[in-house]
Parts: sequence; structure tokens; C-alpha cells
Amino acid sequence: MSDVVSLVKHKKALLQKKGKQSTLCGNGFHSWEVVKENSFDVKQGKLVTQYRCKRCGKTRTQAT
Repeated sequence: MSDVVSLVKHKKALLQKKGKQSTLCGNGFHSWEVVKENSFDVKQGKLVTQYRCKRCGKTRTQAT
């Protein structure tokens, strides 16, 4: 009987985590990290900083 209870708690925790992640990014509260792979934009000829969200994977760039 305790096995069933632990599965329900585990499933509930996974759903809460999934909902929290999508809700934050969906409302514009991303968790940005700097991506250090590409630091030079060939088309613009400028140094750029590229950011990637830890939760959803969306990217953005900022010219320096």
C-alpha cells in the first residue's frame, strides 16, 4: 500500500516542477546563462554575447 502512495507523491512532484518551469518562462521570467561558444558575429562584424535560458532553451543575443 505504501508503494502506491509514493508513486502518487512522485507524480505530483514531477507535475508541479513541470508546471512551474513552463509558467515562469511563459510569463517572461527566463533564467539566462551566457553561452561561450560563439562570441563574434560574422554578418555584423561585432562581438556579441549570446544568452540561453536554462529552463526552456530560448536564446537571445546582445551586442557589446
